[in-house]
Amino acid sequence: MPNLGFPEIMIILVVALLVFGPKKLPELGKSLGNGIREFRKSTQGLKDELSGAANPIPVHASTTEVIAPVVQPAVTLESPEHRA
Repeated sequence: MPNLGFPEIMIILVVALLVFGPKKLPELGKSLGNGIREFRKSTQGLKDELSGAANPIPVHASTTEVIAPVVQPAVTLESPEHRA
């Protein structure tokens, strides 16, 4: 696609002015600008969503230390050596 220079842009603007008229041309420019803005916003949102899915955020699991209570036996057993 060839580059558009100043003369080509001026010809396009003159033709647009002749076709749409001076009252309708600003409205068309505004609606075209709004459409381009919405398109960019949508594509940026899609890019953010895809990059978020490609790079998941690591989740650090919190660990808590649980200490079990020590229970003393109610009955003590004697060894056979101590019975004599």
